[in-house]
Amino acid sequence: MHMHELPYPPVPGAREATVRGLRGGAVYTATDWVAEEVPVALVYNGVSHAVMLATPNDLEDFAVGFSCTEGIVNGPAQIYGIEVQRDARGISVMLEIASSAFARLKERRRTLAGRTGCGLCGTDSLEQAVRSPQPLTGTQHFRAAAVSLALGQMRERQLLLGVTGASHAAAWCTPSGEIVLLREDVGRHNALDKLVGALLRDGRPSGEGFIVVSSRASYEMVQKTASAGVSLLAAVSGVTGLAIDVADSCGVTLLGFARGQDLSVYSHPERISLETGPVHTNFS
Repeated sequence: MHMHELPYPPVPGAREATVRGLRGGAVYTATDWVAEEVPVALVYNGVSHAVMLATPNDLEDFAVGFSCTEGIVNGPAQIYGIEVQRDARGISVMLEIASSAFARLKERRRTLAGRTGCGLCGTDSLEQAVRSPQPLTGTQHFRAAAVSLALGQMRERQLLLGVTGASHAAAWCTPSGEIVLLREDVGRHNALDKLVGALLRDGRPSGEGFIVVSSRASYEMVQKTASAGVSLLAAVSGVTGLAIDVADSCGVTLLGFARGQDLSVYSHPERISLETGPVHTNFS
C-alpha cells in the first residue's frame, strides 16, 4: 500500500487527503498526499476547444505540446501568448494563435459539429481518425543499454509518483541514456504532451534523443512522439497493434515492456542495437 505520513516535502500536483483504512490488521487514520486531477480547458483565441482532466502543473508546456501534437498549430511560433486562469470550476489556458491556425481549427470544429453516433472524436472513417505524421527521415541509432540506463533513472525522478503513487511520466533522454527532461501527469497522454511542449519551448534538437514513458503505448503516443521529431519511443508496458502500424509508417522505433535490461522491439529494429555493455555518459 502506498502511504506517506505528513509532513512530507510538497510536490507540485499533489494535495493533502485524509485516509482511513486497515494496516496489519489494525484500523488507522492518517493524512496522505494524492495526485490532483482537475478540468483544464484549452481556449484558442477565445474559443474553448477541449477540456482535459490533468494534473495542474507545467500547464504552459501542456498547452504547447497539445497544440503542436494535435496539429492545431504548425509549431510554437504560431502561439503568440499563453495565459493560465484559475477559478473554482477548474483552469482555463488561454492561447492566442496565428489567424491561419485558428481558421483551420474552426474548420475542423465545423466538420465535426452536428454528427451523431460518432466513434472517435466525431470522425467517421479510419483515415480521419488516425493521423499519421510525416515520416521521419533521420538516421539516429540507439543502443538498448542506453534505454535501460534511462529506465534505471526514471523512477527516482518521478517525484509526484513517489509521493502519490498515481501518476505517469514521460522523459526525453540523450542517445547515451541521460534523462534531460521529465514531466508527470495523471494522464499518460498529458505527460507526453507536457514533455513535447517542454522540448519545443526549450528549443532542444529533440530528434537526437529518445522518449521513455511509464505507461503502455497506444497509437496516440506514437503519433505525438513522431510529431516531435523523435524516432524512438520506449514504453514500460505493452503496445497496441495500431501503435505498431503507425510506428511502421512514420519511422518510429517502438519498444514495449522496457523494464530493467529487458525490452521488446515492435518496429524499425534497424534503429537500435541489442548488444549489452556499458554506455558512455556525460552525467555531471
